[in-house]
Amino acid sequence: MAIEIKAPTFPESVADGVVATWHKKPGESVARDELLVDIETDKVVLEVVAPAAGVIEKVLKGEGETVLSEEVIAVFKEGAAGTAAPAAAEEKPQAAPAATEAKAGQEAILSPSARKMAEENNLNPSDIQGTGKGGRVTKEDVINHLSSNTTSVTAEVKSSAQPAAAPTMPAIDSPAGARPEKRVPMTRLRASIARRLLDAQHNSAMLTTFNEVNMKPIMDLRKQYKDLFEKRHNGVKLGFMSFFVKAACEALKRFPAVNASIDGNDIVYHGYQDVGVAVSTERGLVVPILRDADQMGLAEIESTIGDFGKKARDGKLSIEDMTGGTFTISNGGVFGSLMSTPILNPPQTAIMGMHKIQERPMAVNGQVVILPMMYLALSYDHRMIDGKEAVQFLVTIKDLLEDPARILLDI
Repeated sequence: MAIEIKAPTFPESVADGVVATWHKKPGESVARDELLVDIETDKVVLEVVAPAAGVIEKVLKGEGETVLSEEVIAVFKEGAAGTAAPAAAEEKPQAAPAATEAKAGQEAILSPSARKMAEENNLNPSDIQGTGKGGRVTKEDVINHLSSNTTSVTAEVKSSAQPAAAPTMPAIDSPAGARPEKRVPMTRLRASIARRLLDAQHNSAMLTTFNEVNMKPIMDLRKQYKDLFEKRHNGVKLGFMSFFVKAACEALKRFPAVNASIDGNDIVYHGYQDVGVAVSTERGLVVPILRDADQMGLAEIESTIGDFGKKARDGKLSIEDMTGGTFTISNGGVFGSLMSTPILNPPQTAIMGMHKIQERPMAVNGQVVILPMMYLALSYDHRMIDGKEAVQFLVTIKDLLEDPARILLDI
């Protein structure tokens, strides 16, 4: 029986996708629920699996082609017998050369993220041990392979006078004295980020206001209770981000315009606080959403952010994880940024940037005191938010963080 293989249903925020990788060829035997094709959108990579055992009769959309939501991309024949996969055909009990051939057959079994990382680091897929289903090489396998290589290179550097370092970019063959270049197509996620950033700058009256916060009260509180907190909440560690999220939620309640969005000529005020937390991945920046963050405790916020981080590294964030949001927090401080101006994440009207905690001499009651300070930045759409509101919003967050009891007492 012939079955139409369709692209997944995309939400309204995703217009289309691109066929990233076909893992099965026409005429090749496929088991039920076996991966057929990866489709990359501007947010995530979606997997399409076989609806039953059989073979692919015809591929209608090749790699690199654009597909729409629920568009037919292939014709599948249920119950038909096809050819065995190349790796399985070579799987015979022979000597070492046969094992090499079988391993080489794994080159075609790479997830999109693993393939991209292997290409960027100039790796031969046959050198990577695959731990996925059917010997598939996953992104974690590539990371482990790179880590093992880095470890061995470091050991050689320490034990030998000759330097040995892994390449930081794919090698480019070129004559001596030439000026090499390498042209690489932009991923859909990177292209989407670029488009959204330009749209934000072109379609909003964006301004940024700054303030600084004394992090000592939060650091002292964290130092005093972090062990008890981790024990009480089953290993969840107490970080700084949960305090910023809670302070932001309280400030958003006091200044509804910062939690609003613009839809054409209408202003949409949101009666909830869905806070996006920017996460950097190898593919680009993604912003998973903490739904109803105002109703979360510190432990739930930290745990959810930790889960988002793991999903982002593994490429398992869903479209639902990143859809929506009424306010965004970006933390460039983890990379050492002392100050920056974050760009709006439309249709949101404001985004807050955290930065590196830096000890600085501060005047306190006529005395010079060394304090751990952090610059805060709030970029906002001046069409929606007046400068007075933006400044007061950031001052509110500063006051809440410098006196954490205010968050609990709602004052």
